[in-house]
Amino acid sequence: MTPTLSQILFITNTLSFATIIFMHLAKKNSQLVSLYAGQSILTVALLYFSSPDGLPYYLALTLLITLIVKVLAAPYFFMKFIKKSQMKFASNVYLNTPLTLMAIAALIVIAFSQFKPLTAAAPGNENSLLLSIAIIFISFLLIINRKGALSQIFGVLSLENGIVSFAALAGLEETFSLRIGIIFDISVWIIIATIFVSMIHKQFGSLDVTTMKHLKD
Repeated sequence: MTPTLSQILFITNTLSFATIIFMHLAKKNSQLVSLYAGQSILTVALLYFSSPDGLPYYLALTLLITLIVKVLAAPYFFMKFIKKSQMKFASNVYLNTPLTLMAIAALIVIAFSQFKPLTAAAPGNENSLLLSIAIIFISFLLIINRKGALSQIFGVLSLENGIVSFAALAGLEETFSLRIGIIFDISVWIIIATIFVSMIHKQFGSLDVTTMKHLKD
């Protein structure tokens, strides 16, 4: 039996949802990079499947640029930084694994119980849209729960992927110039973030943000 478009979108977004769960469980920075790259591939796939038939050339171009920036360039820069700084292991968390999983479960319940009215904008893709909302919430949790600046950056990048998937599934139209502008902003942000974490590591010898809590003017 051939899967329908809504089923393909749901499976794709479910896999993307799984990557953010595993980001919370990742112990190594290289695992975070790989999971983000995988999530970005799935986000590009979701954008492709949710695009109109006969994919216009400008949308194909933006998908290609997105693939290059998110799947190739960003992971390359971060992996290079990890090897250079020898930061193999991710920083500690505020909540241990059981409490983190409980918090994730609570956020999933909130997303699926309190945000159903938003699914009216995407008939047929209701569950996929709710998964995108859950991805956004769980990405926020990753930013808050991790003590490492690098891990927090991947939380922000995952949050952006969740917003993109939500917009695509909700059918929000984006012009070519808007998509290019967003990709440009992401590229600049990744460059700045890489420089920022390099400066933190050079200054403190660690990416644990708790080491900076005693800073004074």
